[in-house]
Amino acid sequence: MLFRQLFEPETSTYTYLLGCERTRRACLIDPVASEVPAYIDLLTSLNLKLVYTMETHVHADHITGAGRLRETLGSKSVVHRDAGAMCADLLVTHGVPLQIGDLDFEVRHTPGHTAGCVSYVMSDRVFTGDALLIGGSGRSDFQQGNAGQLYDSITGQLFTLAPDTLVYPGHDYQGNTVSTIKQEMAKNPRIGQGRSREEFIAIMAELKLAYPRFIDQALPANQSCGMTEAGA
Repeated sequence: MLFRQLFEPETSTYTYLLGCERTRRACLIDPVASEVPAYIDLLTSLNLKLVYTMETHVHADHITGAGRLRETLGSKSVVHRDAGAMCADLLVTHGVPLQIGDLDFEVRHTPGHTAGCVSYVMSDRVFTGDALLIGGSGRSDFQQGNAGQLYDSITGQLFTLAPDTLVYPGHDYQGNTVSTIKQEMAKNPRIGQGRSREEFIAIMAELKLAYPRFIDQALPANQSCGMTEAGA
């Protein structure tokens, strides 16, 4: 497997490139529109064909590159059916398998940050988007967020994975790149350390986070797979 963890610094977003070495087919998880030229250069340098762009949810902090990549490279956009992005080519649900050459993914519905959040599970790693972060979790105070639902998603769909499963989040603001399920269960101050559902809900209610900087531009754009009326 070819694997690259890519970072967009303005919104601290991680994008993941995964490619099958045998078939040269590849996917990008959570691509950012501003980085599309760099993705194309990387795919070309690695001799990979982009098959899917896989969104963990409809983002409020950046505009997806899915639409531009579909226009340029012919890739297909993957989004959960509850995400509110009917522009996608594949509207997936919980338990759907995705295969890219020899790479196998399982879609797990992990709502709570948004209604349409998913995590992509592989044999040794999971891409958690904004549901589970390293030492934290996604916020739950907008976009159909629900703290209790987020707790259920993390504890029921992610903390049930093998302890040594690698955790690759959608963002990190402290320079962390990867964790494990065992580490998050043991040390995550919001939802690890045996926190109860009630404790988690209370912690989330006290966060008092600022309104997302780019939400007014990002949400409508992402509901159109990142394409504006002008096609930008």
